This record gives sequence, structure tokens and C-alpha cells, in this order.
Amino acid sequence: MATAEQIKALIRSHTSEDAERFYTLALQVAAHEATQGHGALAHEIRDIVDKARSAKRKPAIESLPRELENCIQMDLPGVPLAALVLPPLLLNRIKRVLYEYRQRHKLKQHGLQHRRKILLTGPPGTGKTLTAKVISSDLRLPLYTVQVDRLITKYMGETSAHLRHIFEMIKEQEGVYLFDEFDAIGGGRSRDNDVGEMRRVLTALLQFIEQDDSDSLIIAATNSPALLDKALFRRFDDILAYDYPAPDDRKCLIANTLGTFVSANFGWEQAVSSSEGLSSAEIVQASRDALKEAILNDTKLVSAAMLETAFEERRHSMGGNLP
Repeated sequence: MATAEQIKALIRSHTSEDAERFYTLALQVAAHEATQGHGALAHEIRDIVDKARSAKRKPAIESLPRELENCIQMDLPGVPLAALVLPPLLLNRIKRVLYEYRQRHKLKQHGLQHRRKILLTGPPGTGKTLTAKVISSDLRLPLYTVQVDRLITKYMGETSAHLRHIFEMIKEQEGVYLFDEFDAIGGGRSRDNDVGEMRRVLTALLQFIEQDDSDSLIIAATNSPALLDKALFRRFDDILAYDYPAPDDRKCLIANTLGTFVSANFGWEQAVSSSEGLSSAEIVQASRDALKEAILNDTKLVSAAMLETAFEERRHSMGGNLP
């Protein structure tokens, strides 16, 4: 049967409403049972997890306006606040966004608006998109991801028209609207390769953001804040800067991913040190690679050496461009 540590971890993930971690731990229990010769039980646990995950599939995008079906992806993510591993100051600022949204009617009584236009900056894989998913989940609002590469077209005036339709939707359909790779449409007007059409798009974007007074949350994310037009920054209520995780955060990411597959004498110093310079997303992915190796090799535990190898493979797959 499941070990005491696995049972405690399952209970903790359930009480924190971390569904994905609960499923991961359940699959770890299934793997453990399989190694004990309880194949039927392991198969039954996996079936239960598969059915639970299938029940949470993305909803159809029937509610999207026809002209925006190719520009926006709609989702109802189930990512809890506990999934964010960030410095306390940054996490508290995200919690403040959530708190102000829930108290927005009280603020309006005093002529104030809740924080709802948020700019996220920082390297890839440091938690910007995950933050948007957490905010959407925590506030039980749909997440609309604006696919900027499909938003921009070669036809004069069409991109600005798409933007106008999006901000009409923001006003009519309350939700969390994520503009990823925001610098593609918010780039500075003084760039050498700028063209007149993109200047007009940026001017329209500035106007739409400033004039929007809906209850929806607008989240813009960029890996390159230096490319943004300076006038954009004052249009946002809050600017949150993300960075590569500190040692304590790296340890937390590894522990959350491996769950009960680490021993009491696990080489944390080696594991944390070997993950330096990797983004949060890379650390999680490499930890999952090591976890899969342990499961497929019928090994009950992941060693620090296995993790170190996984981290090096991750660096190599990125072409050595990681810091």
C-alpha cells in the first residue's frame, strides 16, 4: 500500500486545492504499487486519474466572436496559488491584485479602481504565463490568451481592427486577458525598423488600454521590456518583474515536482547547486525527466546525481544559451 509520506503528501495537495500535484502524487502511488506487484491496483489508479483529467478539458470556444476565433485561445485553467514559487514580495503583490478584485465594489464606492492592468516582465520560463493562469483560476474567471502572432496581419488597418474587437470583448465578457509577447505590438515607436502601420497599431493600443474601464483583468507579458514604448508603462496599474529562481525557490520547485521520490538523506546541496541559472520552467521539466527515468527503471527514488544529469541535458538542449 501507499507509504505514510505519500498519503500525507496526497492530503496536503488536496487541502491546498492543487489538483495537478494531487494527480502527480496519485500516479506516483500507482508506480509504487506496480513495483510491489499490485498491477491491477496501479492500473485502476491510473484510470481514475485519466478520467479526472479528461473531465477538466478545455471548454469549446463557442462564446468567442467569429472575427476573433483565430486570435484568442480560451481556457479555464485549474492552477492553484500554491503552484507559484516566487519571492515573497512578488507573491504578495500578486495576492494584492486578487484581493483588490474581490473588493472592487468597495473600492468603486470611493471612486477607486482595482488593479486590473498588469505588466509582467522577465526572462522566459520564470512564471509570467503561470501567473496569469493562477489569477484566472483563483478568481474563477476564464483566461483569454491573445495570440499576437495571429493578431498582426499584413493588411493595412486590419491589426488595429482586431485590437478594437478584442477590447470590445474585454468590456463585454469579463475575464483575464493575457497578451503574451507583448513587445510585438507594444514596441517603441522610435525603433529603426519601425513602419508606419505598426506606429498606428501602437497608437491605437495606447488609446484602447487607457480608455478601458471594464472589470476584466488585462495582463501583458514580455521577455524584453526594453523594447516597449515608454508611454505604455504608465498605462499599467502594476509592473511585476520576474527573474531566475533563488536557491530556496529552486529547492521548492524540485521538492514539489519529485514529491515522495526523494529520500531523507537526499543531496539537496548538490541538486540546488546544479540547477543554478535555469528558469523555473526548466527546473520543473528537468525534475520531471529525472522522475520519469526513476519510474521507468523501477527505481523508488530520484538521486541528486540523476537530477544533475537532467539539468545538464536541459542546458545542452537549449544550445548552451542559459546563463
